[in-house]
This record gives sequence, structure tokens and C-alpha cells, in this order.
Amino acid sequence: MEHRAEARIDLAAIASNISLLKAASGVDLMAVVKADAYGHGLVEIGLASEKSGADWLGVALLEEAIALRTHGVRIPILAWLVSPGSDFRAAHNHDIDVAVASIAAFSEISALKTKARIHIEVDTGMTRGGFLDEWDEFLTLDFSQVEVVGIFSHFARADEPGEKQNEVQLLRFQSMIADLAAIGINPPVKHLSNSAATLRDHEAVFDLVRTGIALYGLSPDVKTLGDSKSLGLKPAMQLRAKLHLVKKVPAGSPVGYGATAITSAQTRLGVVAMGYADGIPRVAQGAGIFIDGKRAPIIGRVSMDQFVVDLGPESTADSGDWVIVFGDGAHGEFTADDWATASLSINYEIVTRIGPRVPRIYAPHVY
Repeated sequence: MEHRAEARIDLAAIASNISLLKAASGVDLMAVVKADAYGHGLVEIGLASEKSGADWLGVALLEEAIALRTHGVRIPILAWLVSPGSDFRAAHNHDIDVAVASIAAFSEISALKTKARIHIEVDTGMTRGGFLDEWDEFLTLDFSQVEVVGIFSHFARADEPGEKQNEVQLLRFQSMIADLAAIGINPPVKHLSNSAATLRDHEAVFDLVRTGIALYGLSPDVKTLGDSKSLGLKPAMQLRAKLHLVKKVPAGSPVGYGATAITSAQTRLGVVAMGYADGIPRVAQGAGIFIDGKRAPIIGRVSMDQFVVDLGPESTADSGDWVIVFGDGAHGEFTADDWATASLSINYEIVTRIGPRVPRIYAPHVY
């Protein structure tokens, strides 16, 4: 059965991006595959990343890490959003490293009969995850029942090169590493750099870099760092869909819920078989689709299962034709960055929100 929409994933692009990022950092690389690999497919991208040279995989949730292990991933995996009350025994049984950000979580892990592998998460200025007010007390605890593999933190503004907060966070991270060393703990894996820092801040490279959005060929911030092409990255996802229906309509035709758009002249409209239930942003205005070498903009509101585009009066598109919703932009199509701008959002959200009704199709090369 042919699909009405599909996300085509270029695994060769993933491999290329890993190669570029490893060369840029000169250290081990953690491929961040949380949130279903930013919408690209957890297991498939995890296995492809391992094959392409990633040294670690990083996820938010323990269940994501277990899924990777049970599907054959062999390289180290770190799960960092593992709260007190989680099944730390399962993490140990599946050879999964876990992040520790609180004394409560550390106490539970320390109570296991076997030593668990942990990475200590510290808050260096993002004021989100990691030790902060409990830090001094944490340093007085008994570490004999755990194996401290790593220490890490996360930049808040690495996509703003030259921002003072980046320097402050780096210095704070170095200080907290020194605090651990003072009590005889020297984690072999220290990691701070995300995609932006990997590409632009070599001072923040320690033993490992964690690359998320750049792994998928997208820029951490188009305005401050440049687009994918300028960074040498290759977008891995091409989203395409069927034209469910093409029709000629007269001038003055109201389109969509609320009649928020009215055709200014006779034209041909296309109904695209995707909607906000599939991850198309309802608020998007200014994006659209690409067919027959031309862009066709959205007209009216995005619906749950479909949206309408203005193909133009001269279009030869027909019902059942495939259109590109976004791709790498090489042929003039809209990109994930274009859709992000049209939705007052970021490219991370555009690819990650593509829903499970849209099958992922994997190929060694898509474009």
C-alpha cells in the first residue's frame, strides 16, 4: 500500500555529519538520539550512528536506552532524565549509564547490590538539570558503591558565540571538576559541548561531545551560526506527501476554517494529505510545498489531517502527485528552517514533531 505521506531518512547524511563533527572536535562523539532521534527514528538512527562511527549514544529516558540495547546497540549509552524511583536495576542489567542530578537519585543507585555506572550532572548556569544547592553535601557522600564514569553539564547559549555566559559556564564546570578531584574522584569522561559548541567553541571540548541537532544535518541556529550548507552539514530528513485533491477555484473563494484566506484570482488549489495531527504546525504561514520545480504556499489554516496550498493558475499538478513539504533546499524546496521561521519556532521542533502516522523510509541515500 502506498503511503499518503512519508519522511525519507538519508542514512548517508547521518554518516557524513558524524564524520564532520568528529573531525571538528577531535574527541569521542555521543550521538544524541532522544525523542525518537529528533523524529528520525530511535532504533534505526541509533544503529546507523554506531555503524557510522559514533562512540556513544545519548537519550533522555531509560526506556529509550533499553530499546536501543534490546535492538542490538553495543556502544555505551547514557540516559540523563532518570528520576528518583526509576528502575536503576534495569539500567544496570542492560549496561546503561545513568545521569545523577540529585542526592535522592544517588542514594537509590548506591543501594544497588552491584556498582552502577553514573555520570554526575552539574548545573553550571542553565538552571535546569544538575547539582546546584546540594553540591557541597553531595561531595561528602560515600562513592564506594558507584562507578563514576563521567561529569557533564549543558550550555544555555552555545549558539551565541562570544556570549559571556558561555565563558562563565565553562569556568564553573572546570571548578566543579576540581571539586571532585579534591575528594579523589576523577571521571574519565568529561563532557560539556553540544552541537553549537562542537562547531564553534573548541575550548569547551573535553573528552566527549554530545551532538544532537547537527547529527541530523540542521544548524543549531541559522542566524548566529549559519545554515546547514555553510556548516557543511547534510539534512537527513525529506518530508513528502500526496496531493489528495487538486481543483480549480474562482477568485473570491474562502479557504479553510474561519475563512482566514480568500483567493484573489482564479487559481488551482492543492489539498495536501498531512495536517497538525502529523506534525504540520497549525500556525505556519509563509511555508508550503514544492512541486514541478516551484514552491506553492499554504493558503488558509492547517487542519488536523490536511492543508491547502495555492498551486497557481498555470500548475499542471494533479490529484495523487507527490510534493515535497521540506528537504535540504538544494532544488529550491522549503527547508525545516523555512518551516521553523513560518511557525515562529526552531528546526528542532519541526522535525521532532513529525508524528507516528508518517512512516519513516530509510535509504543509504535519499536526495
